Amino acid sequence: MQAEYLWDPESVTEDEELPLLRTEKLLLNMGPQHPATHGVLQVILELEGEKIIKATPHLGYLHRGTEKIAEAGSYQQVIPLTDRLDYICAMSNNWAYVRAVEKLLQVEVPERAEWLRTLMNELARLSGHLFWLGTQALDIGAMTVFFWTFREREIILDAFERICGARLTNSYMRVGGVENDIDERSVRELRELLAIFPQRIHEYDVLLKENRIWVARTRDIAIITAEDAINYGLSGPSLRGSGVNHDLRKSEPFGVYDQLDFEVPLGSRGDTYDRYYIRVREMEQSASMVTQILDRLPEIDGPIMTEDPKLKRPDKVLVNISMEAMIQHFKVVAHGFDVPKGEVYCGTETPKGELGFYLVSDGSGNPYKCKIRAPSFVHMGALDHMSRGYMIADIVTVFGSFDVVMGECDR
Repeated sequence: MQAEYLWDPESVTEDEELPLLRTEKLLLNMGPQHPATHGVLQVILELEGEKIIKATPHLGYLHRGTEKIAEAGSYQQVIPLTDRLDYICAMSNNWAYVRAVEKLLQVEVPERAEWLRTLMNELARLSGHLFWLGTQALDIGAMTVFFWTFREREIILDAFERICGARLTNSYMRVGGVENDIDERSVRELRELLAIFPQRIHEYDVLLKENRIWVARTRDIAIITAEDAINYGLSGPSLRGSGVNHDLRKSEPFGVYDQLDFEVPLGSRGDTYDRYYIRVREMEQSASMVTQILDRLPEIDGPIMTEDPKLKRPDKVLVNISMEAMIQHFKVVAHGFDVPKGEVYCGTETPKGELGFYLVSDGSGNPYKCKIRAPSFVHMGALDHMSRGYMIADIVTVFGSFDVVMGECDR
């Protein structure tokens, strides 16, 4: 960067004010390999001194063609692909996808399966917000919070592992229900976590809530008004941090959210601190919902998978059947169930915001078209707007306040 003096330094006396320096704009690459981008992301920063004039994100470094690959598999085979989107909250991704297929099929999910799905979604929200809080604090310089949040998160991941056999890429949901019921040990350990969780949140607050470094790095940083947040398509905590009261769990209830007692925390300033505040308060609400669900589960009997004939497959090939019937059987086994022609969009409130699946069916066993509305991708559109005018040191906290996962962003 070159600086040009607009005056003769030797002509200035001690009592006179010094004129400003005029500096040339500088282009700076942030990424694509950078530990604070939570994936592979390149941001071209246009700077004037240390002030950000423009921040242009370059996406696509993690593009794996998930939407196109989904068209080559059966509807059930797409479920593991959704795990690799937001791999921090795979349970929520599973549910968002199978809800879209079920809406297309118009199948009714058993009551106990809906309770289990809602439970997993809120556990995923706890896991995701704990992960976000720890990494956001780490990016700003608070290492202790990172270790503490992962301490609680491990208990949730252990429960996931016992229930479905995987800690991150769960593939637990099924079209029409869930794969397994919850076991007694997981219920017991989750209750033990819930008993101490309010104290754990208090510990996070003690370290961060009024910490002068944390407040200085987050308060009045990356402010976005309610109007701008709506115009940029923000959702989830990023939208509610600006005071917009929109949550699909309330406005378009799914699962058993209409039977649960919970509040939707809202911010007022729309800054990075408010988005932190929203996620911490959401963890309190999620813990309350998990407690309510665990209390009700023993009363909810019944199957965890639908008996709808559209989703049933023959267990074995019968003898003495026609060649046409045998071909049809192997077609069902290989490609799954057939779905009537049509198209559908279904949005689900996930930890990062509204995750939507748009599916088009041509009547076969495979999706003809799959389009994913990923909140991480939508939120990246507001990065430039929210970064302008702030310092280069703030870009990490601005990006982090979205809670972006690049696997979901690039799809």
